[in-house]
Amino acid sequence: MEAKAIAKYVRMSPIKVGVVLDLIRGKNVNEAFAILQYTPKDAAVVINKVLKSAVANAENNNNLDANALFVAEAHVGQGPTLKRFRPHAQGRAFRINKKTSHITLVVRERA
Repeated sequence: MEAKAIAKYVRMSPIKVGVVLDLIRGKNVNEAFAILQYTPKDAAVVINKVLKSAVANAENNNNLDANALFVAEAHVGQGPTLKRFRPHAQGRAFRINKKTSHITLVVRERA
């Protein structure tokens, strides 16, 4: 049995989120929470919320034991890019791409 949680349209670059996801992939849920608590990246706060949601889904929807769960899958996909413009020299415009992410976490029970 597995449970899943998805956070869509998170206003962070997928590359920056992926660095933090690599830290918790395959880890026990309690160990993953500890890693995220002491990771000094903004993405760790968002991933912590998604992991809490996945654990809650596992407990409430699938009646799984929270202490036996581990992070089976953790991946991030790119969402739509917000395109913004800043003034530049000689009347030109400079484009800034503000990227978004879709974060997916899947937790499973250790067999």
